[in-house]
Amino acid sequence: MFGDENTLIAEINKRADRITVYDDVLDGRFRDRLKLDNQTGSLTIINIRPEHAGDYSVQINGLRKRKFSVSVHGWVFVIVTEGISLSLNSDLTEIKDDDVIQWKFGLYGDTLIAEINKRADRIAVYDDVLDGRFRDRLKLNNQTGSLTIPKMRTEQIGYYTLQINGVREKKFRVGIYESVTSVSVKEGDSLSLNSDLTEIKDDDVIQWKYEETLIAEINKRADRIAVYDDVLDGRFRNRLKLDTQTGSLTITKMRTEQIGYYYLQINGVREKKFSVGIYGSVTSVSVKEGESLSLNSDLTEIKDDDVIQWRFGDEYTLIAEINKRADRIAVYDDVLDGRFRDRLKLDNQTGSLTIINITSEHAGYFELQLKFSYKFLSKAYRVSVSGE
Repeated sequence: MFGDENTLIAEINKRADRITVYDDVLDGRFRDRLKLDNQTGSLTIINIRPEHAGDYSVQINGLRKRKFSVSVHGWVFVIVTEGISLSLNSDLTEIKDDDVIQWKFGLYGDTLIAEINKRADRIAVYDDVLDGRFRDRLKLNNQTGSLTIPKMRTEQIGYYTLQINGVREKKFRVGIYESVTSVSVKEGDSLSLNSDLTEIKDDDVIQWKYEETLIAEINKRADRIAVYDDVLDGRFRNRLKLDTQTGSLTITKMRTEQIGYYYLQINGVREKKFSVGIYGSVTSVSVKEGESLSLNSDLTEIKDDDVIQWRFGDEYTLIAEINKRADRIAVYDDVLDGRFRDRLKLDNQTGSLTIINITSEHAGYFELQLKFSYKFLSKAYRVSVSGE
């Protein structure tokens, strides 16, 4: 039994030959979390959370034999967009004359970053600790003890603990949504990823990573400037240029194998994230009115998380798609006043699109957008239609 209402959550009933856990009760808070030992009757709650705290009792043949009072010391999980302010609330309405309010950082709460000590008449933020990652970024409310971190950055994610008079009161686990700069470039062109630095200091370490692989760095501490263009089977060979004044990175003659995520790290802290896509040159196609036209995707297979979309015209109107993530294959032939009605065929193996019985109103710009996991590619066709 659980809680004030003595809700039945598990039982072994030998008379009815029944062994059951009722994990859907109480709004499903115990769903997939209860294990009942059919030999001893002992109950295990797995992956316990704060909502599982309370009184548990075991009854044998209708008589209460034992009662357990369970408390759960849990982390409050908070996630915020990079660059946005984060407030960690103390839930206090006032601070008493002998209170000591302390905010600590780290899994074990070992670094003091802010405090209100009424006994010592001291209000302080310690923003120079931990290599200055909190410098000029802590604001302490002297009425409530709540802590604000303005303009959150990745190096400030982690564990925050609020202690009141030496007792741990609240624990926060803080995460961050990284801001991502999306960049698309024409295949074969050069792409510059800017560091936004105006100078590099004498002890700076500037590193560029592709996914998790280091591809370039300026390490002033080790007096080293290097591009590692032979990694990843040489896909970057002779294509990386590193600006020694600013740390910006240029990839020359961009190809499809270089699309993906690029990370800039400065002194071990992730500062910028780029999602790089590529689009091909426009292929011109001419077809006679009344004929069929196939626009090839150049794919040989479509994977489980791929999204293949065909768009038409200056407004990039969606006319067909294969969305493996949503388990959807569709042609939208009623859009644009129905000009494509009953004229579109989508190959569900390759994503290629066929327009049958083409007319002059189907002339124009077709774009194929390919989204593979987190990568983006596009391919374009300029279609002209001549008379029969």
